[in-house]
Amino acid sequence: MRTSEFDSSDEESEEEHQSPLQVSWLALSVVNCHQFLGICALPEELKSHNIQDVFVFCTKGEMMKYRVPGLLESYQQQGFTVYHHPFPDGNVPDIASCWKILEELRISLENEKRILIQCYGGLGRSCLIAACLLLQLSDTILPEDAIGHLRELRGAAAIQTVKQYNYLHDFRDKVTTYLATKDDAAARSVSR
Repeated sequence: MRTSEFDSSDEESEEEHQSPLQVSWLALSVVNCHQFLGICALPEELKSHNIQDVFVFCTKGEMMKYRVPGLLESYQQQGFTVYHHPFPDGNVPDIASCWKILEELRISLENEKRILIQCYGGLGRSCLIAACLLLQLSDTILPEDAIGHLRELRGAAAIQTVKQYNYLHDFRDKVTTYLATKDDAAARSVSR
């Protein structure tokens, strides 16, 4: 076999080591919280950023595809608290799943944890959840403002799809409906 038929992964690895881990820190001060939320693509090194809790939105299939099938286990072995809430790239979670993610994020924030959220590229799903968190933490921030903060932080590609954009604009209405339904179901089960 000729050398040109081989994968040039050695060259790619060298490039990866030349660029530092790109963690963007979203200041939650815009919603009266004194903490920051880290957003990034799939990283290799988190300890240097003092990360404690990691929220991963990649599916198991994506982790296999991108050659990190043991990512979650690796994080756990390194002492991180791992929250795995997969949903497909370019897509949105159902409102119940989103609410659960936001509640876990809020608890981590209340416990003063240094948090990182990540998907494959750190632009679509991660920015969607970060924007939802901003909308949940403050009644005064508008969806456009949340999107603007994230695009300023992560670049113009943050919030990648029309579906994600629309989800943010409908987020508060969906949450209101979800919580009312959840409360009604709880009231019915108590009255039985």
